[in-house]
Amino acid sequence: MLRYRLLGHTGLRVSEFALGTMRFDDPVEAARIIDTYAEVGGNFLDTASAYGESEAILGRVLRARDRFVLGTKYTLSRDATDPNAAGNHRKNLVLSLEQSLRRLRTDYVDVYWVHVWDRHTPIEETMRALDDVVRAGKALAIGISDAPAWVIARANTLAQSRDRTPFAAVQVPYNLLERGIERELLPMAEAFGLTVTAWSPLAGGALSPEAGRATTPSELAAVAAVTHVASGLGVVAEQVALAWTRQRSRAVLPILGVRTAEQLAGNLAAARLRLPADAVRVLDDAVPFDRGFPADFVAECDASPMVYGAAVDRVDVDDSGPRIR
Repeated sequence: MLRYRLLGHTGLRVSEFALGTMRFDDPVEAARIIDTYAEVGGNFLDTASAYGESEAILGRVLRARDRFVLGTKYTLSRDATDPNAAGNHRKNLVLSLEQSLRRLRTDYVDVYWVHVWDRHTPIEETMRALDDVVRAGKALAIGISDAPAWVIARANTLAQSRDRTPFAAVQVPYNLLERGIERELLPMAEAFGLTVTAWSPLAGGALSPEAGRATTPSELAAVAAVTHVASGLGVVAEQVALAWTRQRSRAVLPILGVRTAEQLAGNLAAARLRLPADAVRVLDDAVPFDRGFPADFVAECDASPMVYGAAVDRVDVDDSGPRIR
């Protein structure tokens, strides 16, 4: 059975794997997928207004709606001919949410996500409009996907200073091949207590040997590493890739995007897999990653007597909280 974590600083319990529904195209199979997910305690569903028919399919097949933590997103265009049918401004927020509520056959969503940072809409407008839909009961919590760390930090500081609803979670790509969030976004989320839902934890199938999508040197090296580790542990490669992502930080919840219930069941087995330290080293070494400046520079300063004096190695620091390794 899946375990649960709190969504950011809310009291909302969400399962340790979220279910992505973007690939839903057959109502019968979609219902099987949701049933398989619910049977092991899964309750965190992810969709978006831009997903179109798949969002509508989710609304048609979802039973016991109140038992699920249902999230949808807005930003992407609803109508390519209308310049105001996209973006994070209030008009698109309201119309996108109403469209999603109709498709999902519900009068509220548990999490309303900004789909991507809109550089042309003031963040003050977005946060005020999001707070309004929370106060109206049409959303219970809010999150933001695909945005810089400084934008999220500024938005939450603004919300808290004005007694408005802050973001409880961020949604970002994260996998063995895409580790960019380790530079700024993941440390920011850990420091502020935000949940991180990780999309594409299998790198769009590149980390799945059966998919055969690995073509670049980095992809081929990663597939070889996850296959090697999986063989030694007696599991499948996809489970190793998912376990690596979820072990990086307690803040991280991978989003599983599948087409069949059988595929989902296989992925969910990663919840029981704990990678030993030597396996993690094999995976890390397969695709070298450089955090760059300022992260690497600050790490060097942490151990520098020139920076912190001769007693730098005798200072006890509380590292009990979540840390990126």
